[in-house]
Amino acid sequence: MNELAARKCKPCEGGIAPLTRAAARQLLAQISGAWALNADADAIRREFRFRDFYRTMSFVNALAHIANVEDHHPDLEVGYNYCRVTFTTHAIRGLSENDFVCAAKVDLIPLV
Repeated sequence: MNELAARKCKPCEGGIAPLTRAAARQLLAQISGAWALNADADAIRREFRFRDFYRTMSFVNALAHIANVEDHHPDLEVGYNYCRVTFTTHAIRGLSENDFVCAAKVDLIPLV
């Protein structure tokens, strides 16, 4: 397990600055290379592909469990054999360490 995945999310109700593009890139280097920083550097995104709907929903349920435990929730786009995951910290309208902590935890979900 990497260092980010071992961390817990910290409550964020706003009042802090979002990560800079440089800081986001440093954290991005610590998670799967499949995650991408968006053009505005205010979100990270990854697409997952599956063989069928059952596997897609199994992944979504595992991700939902992580999101609830960490109290940090991504935006999801879900279809028959895919799930697109976007993390951003809505309270600060940008990225926080929480986004990368949760992405690192999502990276640990077995993909079958």
